Amino acid sequence: MKDKDKNKLSKNQIRLIRFCVCLATFIVLYAVGKTVGMPWYVGLATYLVVYFAIGYDVLYRAARNIVHGQVFDENFLMCVATVGAFAIGEYPEAAAVMLFYQLGELFQDYAVGKSRKSIASLMDIRPDKAVIFKDGQETEVAPEEVKIGDVIVVKAGEKIPVDGVVIKGEGSLDTSALTGESMPQTVSENSIVLSGAINLSSVLYIRAEKEFYDSTVAKILDMVENASAKKAKAENFITRFARYYTPAVVITAVVLAILPPLVIDMRSGAVWISWLNRALTFLVISCPCALVISVPMSFFGGIGCASRKGILFKGTSYLELIDKANIFVFDKTGTLTKGTFDVKKVIPAENRDEILRVACIAESGSLHPIAKSIYKAYGKSVDSSEYQITERSGRGMEATGPEGRILCGSGRLLVENGVAIIPVEEVGSVVYVAKDGQYLGAILIADTVRDDAKEVIKELKAQGAKTVMLTGDNEKYARAVAEEVGIDDFKFGLLPADKVVEMEAIMENKGKKDKVVYVGDGVNDAPVLMRADVGVSMGGVGSDSAVEASDMVLMHDNLTGLVSARKISKKTLKLAYENIVFILLVKAVVLILGAQGLASMWLAVFADVGVMMLAVLNALRMSREGLKKKAEKSGEKA
Repeated sequence: MKDKDKNKLSKNQIRLIRFCVCLATFIVLYAVGKTVGMPWYVGLATYLVVYFAIGYDVLYRAARNIVHGQVFDENFLMCVATVGAFAIGEYPEAAAVMLFYQLGELFQDYAVGKSRKSIASLMDIRPDKAVIFKDGQETEVAPEEVKIGDVIVVKAGEKIPVDGVVIKGEGSLDTSALTGESMPQTVSENSIVLSGAINLSSVLYIRAEKEFYDSTVAKILDMVENASAKKAKAENFITRFARYYTPAVVITAVVLAILPPLVIDMRSGAVWISWLNRALTFLVISCPCALVISVPMSFFGGIGCASRKGILFKGTSYLELIDKANIFVFDKTGTLTKGTFDVKKVIPAENRDEILRVACIAESGSLHPIAKSIYKAYGKSVDSSEYQITERSGRGMEATGPEGRILCGSGRLLVENGVAIIPVEEVGSVVYVAKDGQYLGAILIADTVRDDAKEVIKELKAQGAKTVMLTGDNEKYARAVAEEVGIDDFKFGLLPADKVVEMEAIMENKGKKDKVVYVGDGVNDAPVLMRADVGVSMGGVGSDSAVEASDMVLMHDNLTGLVSARKISKKTLKLAYENIVFILLVKAVVLILGAQGLASMWLAVFADVGVMMLAVLNALRMSREGLKKKAEKSGEKA
């Protein structure tokens, strides 16, 4: 990937050098022509050199498009106008039109490159090396050299070089650079792991499933760069407008060049030249490249700004829709809640610390999230080396050692072993603990609501949006979460297929102008994500199914990204419509002047390329918008 980027950067540098050389040459020729003068044939020859040096690619694209039946585009207009200018002896103007057109193209490439670099830096997780294990030997190579099927060794503290599957070992991975999720991911044999994740514990042997250039980072970058595949309505309007506008102005220019001289004086060559000059000027003015380039640039600027905040859009149409959305449907687990377990309450028979300590001994042989939450709550280390620990499938853990027999798990586990319990009726998962037949108490564990969920729901409702929650949990737990975050309505006890049915009902009953957003984890909710007007995936960057199913990905696993996305959308649309109004207004005025012979070729250049550059600079305000807010609150990462 990096080699490709370098090649592209080198190409753009060459283009910039070519432009600077041609511009300097043009300035010298123009100065000489104005001061000492030069024969017409010298001027023609020298300006033609500048013209072909700076515009050969435009001429090539115009010829290629004509061959493919795509005649009326900005390349064609540039060629007709400039060749015509040479024909009537306006050599400097002809070269200047092409020069400044290329300057506009450079501005566009700069804007695209700026967004691209910001995305690349956002995902700067490139590993420095890969260690291949073959025939009992470890060989260090560059990540680019790893092939599919190679077995790679990743030690503690090292980055995983390519996407793959664990074939030996178990441990924890830091995936925060990919998902923004601070909680380590536990992996073991057959677990899928992603390039860029950091191994936090023991040695892992991983079978490479993808080459480096097909890594998670590359896919995300590609998704953002090709976001224009699904265009916003404003962009589609410009495309359709240009399709009809361009042939219309070409026909108008032809009529302008031919009809008035026929009416005025057919015998006067000066009249013909005058009206031909007006027609060519009209063509340069009318070139729609300012619209065709600047409006998409507004949206691409919005895409780039969003990406710096960890918000990835799959198309500019979704960037437009997110601002218009007025119905937000949320999954519960992993979306409104953290999807992680925390000890909510300890209900001891006698001693709080004692129940946690005993539970930690029994759970020391488990990697289950419930076990981790108990370790975290106790906050101290325990010595379980002298205990024989056994997992009772579906019931909990049993430990036998110096302190006797410890039971830690469901109420069923304790009752089956003759221990009377005091049932806990509160919402959450309850772990009952006993030692040597004596009931010690219970530990209440539950998924916790995201810190930002309540504020985000509040802000969405303040903007007039309706909020709904769909969950597979029971009514009691669903109601508790809905009330805590302020959800308007909720459905509970839903299987994945039931969620689709509920979403279909919402889509069918919505108003014509209503837009529905579904926010889920991007894996189990894939069918629902695809059914919504805008599917938003939470922390699903590393998952192929998440990227494919969702239209928008919140990389930092942060709901505030929804609010930020709507603000970016609103700003982007404002800039796009500003550009449309500004460009059409300037062009209309200068076109009228050009048709009346009151606009020079230089004014035509400004009306075309100058306006385009101003519009592109306006579009780049979205990029600056993202940079100004790097240190914004709400836990967002710029």
